[in-house]
Amino acid sequence: MDDKLNITYITLDGYVELHKYKYVYFVFIFTLYVLIICFNLTIVYLIWIHPNLHEPMYIFIAALLINSVLFSTNIYPKLLIDFLSEKQIILYSACLFQAFVYYTLAGSEFLLLAAMSYDRYVSICKPLQHPTIMSTTTVRVLLLLSWIVPACEIALSVVLNANIKLCNFTLRGIFCNNSIYKCQCVSSLALSVYGVFVLLNISLFPLLFILFTYTRILIISYQSRGDVRTKAAQTCLPHLLVLTSFSCFLIYDIVIVKLESDFPKTARLTMTLQIIVYHPLFNPLIYGLKMKEIFKNLKKLLSKFRS
Repeated sequence: MDDKLNITYITLDGYVELHKYKYVYFVFIFTLYVLIICFNLTIVYLIWIHPNLHEPMYIFIAALLINSVLFSTNIYPKLLIDFLSEKQIILYSACLFQAFVYYTLAGSEFLLLAAMSYDRYVSICKPLQHPTIMSTTTVRVLLLLSWIVPACEIALSVVLNANIKLCNFTLRGIFCNNSIYKCQCVSSLALSVYGVFVLLNISLFPLLFILFTYTRILIISYQSRGDVRTKAAQTCLPHLLVLTSFSCFLIYDIVIVKLESDFPKTARLTMTLQIIVYHPLFNPLIYGLKMKEIFKNLKKLLSKFRS
């Protein structure tokens, strides 16, 4: 902490033998970052240029993939700087902002998946009403709410925590998440309760809604003819895979703070890297390979490059 300038620095102490493997870390993360941007934006580009993909389901997929790019951009550039720096530090205010963006995008991921599950429910269970219910206005409102609701709730939490005194200036991680609150001298019960409220509101409730809608889809598909079942499987399976993947990593992110002192540093680094690598890289591959219309247009795009 610099008392003269009244600036607080946080040391990021989650790396393992960085001095020895810094160039390996750098090349690995830089390569992944480029792949994440290319894979995600390629699918977004295909959805944008092809009119047959201008449907609610594909628009929500594009929003999810843009989310992945923003999620990675919030973390990867700082990691690349840290790999080549003598000290791995970050301003406390910048750390709070990184945590704000991290959890805002995580919350919006659940809300976008919830909106997508509702669209699938209407499409499969109420096909004749789908164009009316999932109108352009409805889609825009759902997209807006998916980003604004978590942003407002997380922002309030960050602002309330910003003025709490710190007694520890070392973060046992490689980027800022809820571990930052372990640095506070005293934990506030009111803020902890509000944190639980936010967690329920932007993750658990959307998750329960998703499970409810897909259960209804499963029941109705089982009772319907074969083509309905095929449609349900083709469109719902990728969403469920993404939901399962993201939910597992979010659970780890929450639990690791509670087990911080008992969790080996190497294991913590490995799991943290999986959070920031698998999901942003996993999304475009799942949607690009499993969604029939996207895969068809992707093959056409790749054939142009070969010719």
